[in-house]
Amino acid sequence: MEDMVKVYINEEEQRYYEKGVTLLEISKDFKEKYRTPIVLARINNELYELHNSIDEDCNIIFYDLTNSDGIRMYIRSLTFVLNMAMLELYKDYRLMVYHSIDNGLYCEMKNGEGAFVAEDELYKIEEKMREIVDRDLAFEKVALNKKEAIAKFTGNKASKKVQLFKYRNSTQVNMYKLDWFYDYYYGYMVPNTGYLQKFKLTHKYPGFILNYPLNISADEGVKNSNSYKLFNVFMESAKWAEILDVNTVVDLNDTIARGDVGDLILISEALQEKKIGLIADMIQKRESNVGVILIAGPSSSGKTTFSKRLSIQLKADGYNPHAISLDDYFVDREHTPINEDGKPDYEALLALDINLFNQNMNDLLAGKEVDLPVFNFKKGQREYIGNIMKLKENDILIIEGIHGLNPELTKNIPDDKKFKIYVSALTQINLDEHNRIPTTDNRLLRRIVRDNNFRGYGAEKTIDMWSQVRKGEEKNIFPYQEQADVMFNSAMVYEIAVLKQYAAPLLYNIDSSMPEYVEAKRLLKFLDYVLGISSDKVPANSLVREFIGGSCFY
Repeated sequence: MEDMVKVYINEEEQRYYEKGVTLLEISKDFKEKYRTPIVLARINNELYELHNSIDEDCNIIFYDLTNSDGIRMYIRSLTFVLNMAMLELYKDYRLMVYHSIDNGLYCEMKNGEGAFVAEDELYKIEEKMREIVDRDLAFEKVALNKKEAIAKFTGNKASKKVQLFKYRNSTQVNMYKLDWFYDYYYGYMVPNTGYLQKFKLTHKYPGFILNYPLNISADEGVKNSNSYKLFNVFMESAKWAEILDVNTVVDLNDTIARGDVGDLILISEALQEKKIGLIADMIQKRESNVGVILIAGPSSSGKTTFSKRLSIQLKADGYNPHAISLDDYFVDREHTPINEDGKPDYEALLALDINLFNQNMNDLLAGKEVDLPVFNFKKGQREYIGNIMKLKENDILIIEGIHGLNPELTKNIPDDKKFKIYVSALTQINLDEHNRIPTTDNRLLRRIVRDNNFRGYGAEKTIDMWSQVRKGEEKNIFPYQEQADVMFNSAMVYEIAVLKQYAAPLLYNIDSSMPEYVEAKRLLKFLDYVLGISSDKVPANSLVREFIGGSCFY
């Protein structure tokens, strides 16, 4: 048995294999137990690509394309193929990957004259991609010295990648090779192009969307993007990035290195303040008198600080805003709905007394005096303690909560009395031309820092809870985002450099024995590309202060 290794699969099944067997070969014995092809393995709390071989006893956990790391691999690999296909057809253009939109990535083809792709060109690129997929080409990892890697980047018109490695001390670069094409991505690839069966290119002026299945399973196809308002907010953010001359982490690092970050912070904050002022003006100019402002958004989007800053702008316009918490309309704990796991679902819409909420809001809008409830979290019951409210002329209600955009929450309140705002941290910058920074990563870093500062949580607890947080967002927030009257992007182009100084030490505290280690390592690798900056120049009223502390609002 000296030439054999003993492996446990998913901590259950024991098998023996010859030393030197690859993870890909082992995975073939278990493919029937997974919904989609296996693409990744976890051994001793480290992720491994399937081309790696096994020479000692170990426990292997396989991941398929329904796993978050597997999905990221699929998208990353698909982007690689897109870039290769485009360069084979249009050598004078370069690919720019900007942001996610629904189940896809918004991209542009750029040359010296700007960005535009015609329908017939898009069709040719998709056909070329399918040709590459059908060839079942292997993604080969190759180690090049920095000089060789920069030469490859230059040949691929990836100038931002050339600059990115200016700020890295490593002398070696791990790149991927697909036939003749070399490129760099931070993260793993699927074993070969044959795994990338489901995708579609959709025209979206002035660029296009690389669509992929949101849940890459055997029975789900690719759906078109239709989040028009969200797309327009991203495009507005792109204009802000152009004003600031910071489109990528490379640009941010250059600004920091030049010592110009102070001006960058001030201009970023001024652009955001201007947007909040414009939203207040929109509310004032509505033909019908708005009585209720509803604010919703995912976790760590900065809703609380946004609400306070909007209140200040409304006061400047002559309003007298009053904040009402949806938490005070929780049903008594014994009436809380149960989720699929048999646990109380405090994020469900029916965890709130919707009828009472609608009655109270309509009575207030009618000029009546209302005794508002207060929820006692220790007792798990709603109480009345004499919280009396009666609206006067120019009074307006501000209500913040995850269900703010759900029409069922305000079903009995006239539409002309409501103004709905969606707030989210829609990351404006990427690492380089092709390596994007997901908005969820930015929000996760915000929450890690905030949870540690204000709740005493370690990063491991925040990471552990994050999947459930995301699940709730997908169910209760994202389906209603397009119903907003206006969307507000709370992300700051500079904030990742500030968050790094707070988040990195917390992530380093997660050691390799913890289940959250893989995610912490992924986040640290991404942060390694960013030059950190002090928070000293961040204004006291900044949305960023909601997470790092020092806000003038608290």
